[in-house]
Amino acid sequence: MIEFQLEVDGHGDGRAVLRVAGAVDVYTAPQIREQIQDLAAKGTVHLIADLSQVEFIDSSGLGALIGGLRRVREDDGSLVLVISTRRILRVFQLTGLTKAFAIYDNLDDALSAG
Repeated sequence: MIEFQLEVDGHGDGRAVLRVAGAVDVYTAPQIREQIQDLAAKGTVHLIADLSQVEFIDSSGLGALIGGLRRVREDDGSLVLVISTRRILRVFQLTGLTKAFAIYDNLDDALSAG
């Protein structure tokens, strides 16, 4: 199992990529929530959460992403997801969150989508 990691790559123009790896659960979800809040407070409201290295996500992880989406939308921002593993994508399909989030197979597609 990959150890949890959260890195932020700033792209300027109010955009950033959150690279997440490992398990997103009750223990790690607060870090994602705080990072999104911090970025939004500093004016970075167009975010891409790269979940391609995420091996597990639970309801608290989903809640952190939903809360992040609500937060950036307050400032006319966006939060899109990169999901490349079937198992993680299936969680979003089963919960109906594929309707709430734009989801891309890879980071290049998410970046070029603007």
